[in-house]
Amino acid sequence: MQIKVLTLKKNHKRIMKKSRRKNRNQLSKVYNAKELKVLCLQIFRKTPSKTHNYKQIAARLNIKDSGQKQLVNKILQQLKEKNKIEEISRGKYRLLDKGNFITGIVEQSTKGFAFIKSPDIDEDVFITQKNLKRAFDGDTVRIYLYATRTGKSPEGEVVEILERSKTCIVGTIEISKTFSFLIPSDRKIPYDIFIPKEETMGAYDGDIVKVEITEWPTKTKNPIGKVVEVFGAPGENDTEIHAILAQYNLPYSYPEALVAEAEKIPEKISKEEIVKREDFRKKPTFTIDPEDAKDFDDALSVVKLKNGNYEIGVHIADVTHYIKEDSKIDKEAQERATSVYLVDRVVPMLPERLSNFICSLRPNEEKLCYSVIFEINENADVKKYRIKKTIINSDKRFTYANAQEVLDKEEGDFFEELNSLNILAKKIRKKRFKHGAINFDRTEVKFNLDENGAPLGIHFKESLETNHLIEEFMLLANKYVATFIGKQQKPKTFVYRIHDEPDGEKIQALRRITKQLGYTLTDEENKTKHSYIKSILGKVKGKKEQTLIETIAIRSMAKAEYSTTNIGHYGLHFDYYSHFTSPIRRFPDMMVHRLLFAYLNGESSKNENKYSDLCKHSSKMENLSSKAERDSIKYKQVEFMSDKIGEEFTGIISGVAEWGIYVEIEENKCEGLVPIRDMTDDFYLFDEQDYTIVGKRYKKKYQLGDKITIEIAKANIYKKQLDFLIL
Repeated sequence: MQIKVLTLKKNHKRIMKKSRRKNRNQLSKVYNAKELKVLCLQIFRKTPSKTHNYKQIAARLNIKDSGQKQLVNKILQQLKEKNKIEEISRGKYRLLDKGNFITGIVEQSTKGFAFIKSPDIDEDVFITQKNLKRAFDGDTVRIYLYATRTGKSPEGEVVEILERSKTCIVGTIEISKTFSFLIPSDRKIPYDIFIPKEETMGAYDGDIVKVEITEWPTKTKNPIGKVVEVFGAPGENDTEIHAILAQYNLPYSYPEALVAEAEKIPEKISKEEIVKREDFRKKPTFTIDPEDAKDFDDALSVVKLKNGNYEIGVHIADVTHYIKEDSKIDKEAQERATSVYLVDRVVPMLPERLSNFICSLRPNEEKLCYSVIFEINENADVKKYRIKKTIINSDKRFTYANAQEVLDKEEGDFFEELNSLNILAKKIRKKRFKHGAINFDRTEVKFNLDENGAPLGIHFKESLETNHLIEEFMLLANKYVATFIGKQQKPKTFVYRIHDEPDGEKIQALRRITKQLGYTLTDEENKTKHSYIKSILGKVKGKKEQTLIETIAIRSMAKAEYSTTNIGHYGLHFDYYSHFTSPIRRFPDMMVHRLLFAYLNGESSKNENKYSDLCKHSSKMENLSSKAERDSIKYKQVEFMSDKIGEEFTGIISGVAEWGIYVEIEENKCEGLVPIRDMTDDFYLFDEQDYTIVGKRYKKKYQLGDKITIEIAKANIYKKQLDFLIL
């Protein structure tokens, strides 16, 4: 009897242990790369003397998924490369003791103080203006961390400026009889720059200029500089546009020597080259692009096969055939990394002879391409694909509008081909969203400009079926190229377009607001960040809260970037994604073409460090290009509204901050600020958590997404800022 009781107790313990193990398995976590990096560092910091391998880290974080475990392994290798941890023995790591010094990037406020963002620490480090020690926004610095009390945010001081983000500053020059000063356009730079009388380069008082900092004496507050470029009087189109580009250290012209170099590149295609390629010259092929496009870097061909499937070729300009690696033009393209698209011009990555003529897939001209050729059935399933160097001859150049007209009228050039592509694209798109892709419909603003660049009107870019058609086949090509390399048993160095998961805290804020608005979701809809975002965006469609919810959701998203470490693309919900389809305007696409060609020819994996650095540079230049584009749009919006002072408009609150309310005018998408100092009917307080400004006495509330009526109060072209009054 005693033996039986003991056996029952043992069985009971075994069952309980099994149950606990089962519960732990059910709670297995899924993290994004950024979250995992932070958590790994936390584990090492809590146990600085202990060693851990990736399996032990995964166990501590309750990670069961093999893919997540491999991500932990990759992150440990990255932390080792960045000297955050050291490898004690094979696969075993320990925290690398560096005292109280960390490295990070300065994010400066317009009030002078700054925060340092660093991978070495979980929180941003606060730095007073005095302790910045002359560091600017964007500089890479080494800082000393002060000892902090529990619950207090970390603080520190800059001890060394490792890398300047800029050595030249753009602004307005003020000239007196004996000396001059530059007042920077960037309000995050809290110092005027002293300019000796002989270093003004002939600029007039009030001109916009670029100044190079030459010295910064220890005992003076202001740096000393010299004018290196004079843009001219403010308000003139070329002056303002060139100044915007210079502010982000972006070029606005192409070096004459490289233009001459491009002229030497032969246009004629040799017979020897044609023989090496798959010939598509007799297959129905066309391009579909915006009306004002000159560089056509993608074309589609379509043929119905005997088995009822379709052969669809996504043909991309073979730019790297003409631009040899490490040539002068290649190095310039690498430095620029991207073409810059402003309201009145394109600053190209490549010389015009290449971008608009030799490489551009112009109609009725033989062109060299790098192509992904799909066999797709009527259900839009990809049955086969191949990646080949090809030669094509485009039969027609469509704009999005006239291709749409052919579809709408059901007649015209290549109607059958366009219609087949459109039907398949709709099915591919439907599957993509069903499998988890997130759709943000953002309105794109376009300006009607006169010959001098002055805005005559504003219109919105309409998204047609033909826009979606091209988008789906370009996404398909990018996805399959990345999958082809990434899914190999031993993946080789490659350039991926990655998009990390959204910020957890911002998603919690979104959950709180949607709950306050009365939205309830099922357990299945709430299961992950991804299912939650997709579900809530679907529920608010067409509701008055749509703008509010979409704005917060977009702001919670990580930025897409280029990387040799693949973590997938969150927004598209692709495991593998790259950029292959625009080599005329993006250097990463040129890298992808070169790597693909090398690997298809049996070459070994390329140097990952080299391509990792190129990815970081490309991501940085893409970010600067986007900022310049936004500034050019703001400039034109302010210019367009400058003769409408005193007029009333209806707008949507597009942002709230401690200094005021941002409002986007409904009819033209021009955004302006209602300064909180001008809201004199009450004392208003900023509620950061709920994206609101609330009156202390009368409880009047202004929330992100609210519709209000405003009056145009000021239009400051120099600051590119509109000021509104609430009516």
